[in-house]
Amino acid sequence: MTENITLTETDDFELDELLLDRRDVPRTREFLGVEFALLNPQTLYNRVIEEGYRAPDFSYLVTPNVDHLVRLNSDNALQQYYDEAWLNVSDSRILEILAGFSGFDLPACPGSDLTAQIFEKALKPEDLITIIGADDEIVEIISSKYGLKNVKHYAPPMGLKNKPDEILKAAEFIKANPARFHFICVGSPQQEMVALAAKKIGGAIGVGLCVGASLDFLAGQAKRAPQWMQNLRLEWLHRLFSEPKRMWKRYLVEGPRILAIWLKWKARA
Repeated sequence: MTENITLTETDDFELDELLLDRRDVPRTREFLGVEFALLNPQTLYNRVIEEGYRAPDFSYLVTPNVDHLVRLNSDNALQQYYDEAWLNVSDSRILEILAGFSGFDLPACPGSDLTAQIFEKALKPEDLITIIGADDEIVEIISSKYGLKNVKHYAPPMGLKNKPDEILKAAEFIKANPARFHFICVGSPQQEMVALAAKKIGGAIGVGLCVGASLDFLAGQAKRAPQWMQNLRLEWLHRLFSEPKRMWKRYLVEGPRILAIWLKWKARA
């Protein structure tokens, strides 16, 4: 039986967004090797909050950007982390542009924006959350800023990607601390490795959010680009100028490879 949906003047969503939000699985589109959920930022937030309330088992969200897809193109072993994700959403305005040139909309849903929304709108002081990664200072700043009283924090060692035992320890920490939201902030592909391990060991609950440096921004340890740069799709340039020694290779050498990857995908498609 089909459920009737009645819209009133107070509804916050357009009809297509409302229908999309009520489905168990959103519409997706394969793009550059990843099955992306075609969600806008507000609808994504709604779905994550809903999943956090109802998920009986652990699931996880990945926010691929250009760096992810360039890496994926040269290492097929990474494919499983995206295939096993509950949702993949684009974290890149460059991918948004390339998708537009390919004939479809792929809204940018920055993980930093999603994380800020959750902390500012969804969390209550007594809510349990877990944080994998970040440092004690960042966790302390965030806990104080939002009045959080029940934050569980685990900081894995450096070189996590090549330490399967440590990945498992991080996954076990997620299992041992059942929460609606688990913020996994150890960079890619380490955070996706932890998320998949938590899913596979069984017994964990809640939603794992692979959101990179999002907590650094919330704590004021790093600054996002001004809004005008975000609007012009130049956030990458701001990060390059902010951290040239760390970011030059990513943005000036590795990042441009996405154009060749896209042209190859487009020809194949």
